[in-house]
Amino acid sequence: MRVVFMGSPEFAVTPLQHLILNQYQVVAVYTQPDRQAGRGRSLAAPPVKRAASAMGLPVIQPTRLRNAGSVSQLADLHPEIIVVAAFGQILPQTVLDIPVHGCINIHPSLLPRFRGVSPVAQAILAGDRFTGVSVMLMDRGMDTGPVLARAQVPVSARDTTGSLTAKLSLIGTQLLLEVLTCWLRGELTPQPQNEAEATYCGAISKEEGDIDWRLSAEEIWRHVRAYQPWPGCYTRWQGRQLKIIEAVPLRGEGALEAGKVVALEKEGVAFGVNTGDGVLGVLRVQLEGKRAMPAADFLRGQSQLVGAILPTT
Repeated sequence: MRVVFMGSPEFAVTPLQHLILNQYQVVAVYTQPDRQAGRGRSLAAPPVKRAASAMGLPVIQPTRLRNAGSVSQLADLHPEIIVVAAFGQILPQTVLDIPVHGCINIHPSLLPRFRGVSPVAQAILAGDRFTGVSVMLMDRGMDTGPVLARAQVPVSARDTTGSLTAKLSLIGTQLLLEVLTCWLRGELTPQPQNEAEATYCGAISKEEGDIDWRLSAEEIWRHVRAYQPWPGCYTRWQGRQLKIIEAVPLRGEGALEAGKVVALEKEGVAFGVNTGDGVLGVLRVQLEGKRAMPAADFLRGQSQLVGAILPTT
């Protein structure tokens, strides 16, 4: 079975590795071009490129798959199926028509909920108790194709986008392998999605991490988890960015100004920030230019923080 794999971020690495472990013939790996990253703005390869190179697989990094040259190059590989996991480009019909067994996509949500590019973060932001993975047969739309299988998982109170994405990658990998076996035998019937239940989510911007202390503690807590590891939730302290890496929502104790820092000695929380409803207990922070540390350690060196009013957006 000749397979072309398409994926870019860490989420896609485990499915690729397990295709190889299960003896699928991956003839090429498609991923996004290297992009500038870090303070030095040096070129960084996508995680899938690094994994594919380590396994000795051919890597192709097209800027766009829509041009005739890219489509012709893909067709020359004669893939019997294309497996996609967070590739980062919508496949045109000319590509969808190439493999005889179609293009199969692993999407980290329970479709049709949260079609689009940030489904894991959106599930946390929405306060969903469950999310999951869908394996679908791709069509020309954005995550609109018929579903071959779904798997549901609980969202824990400690889950961040990083930790939940890792879980969904493992579950999605197992589901993919089960689907491929049945799909190639002709044992699955694709189930159309219910368009009336469809929701969409776009890309998250860096600015969305800026904390508005007028929101409730519950909402800000979800933001902290949803925007970890990127872009992170942050405020400003003495002219520098202060990231809130880990936090917990607490009930308020009287009417205080939103953004006011208060000392706390409960539930292991050293300090909190008053919000529009309740107090956000801060557990772990990172001041710009410094390492991440427990909030208690930070407060020992920044005792003047208590009583300060942190800015809203």
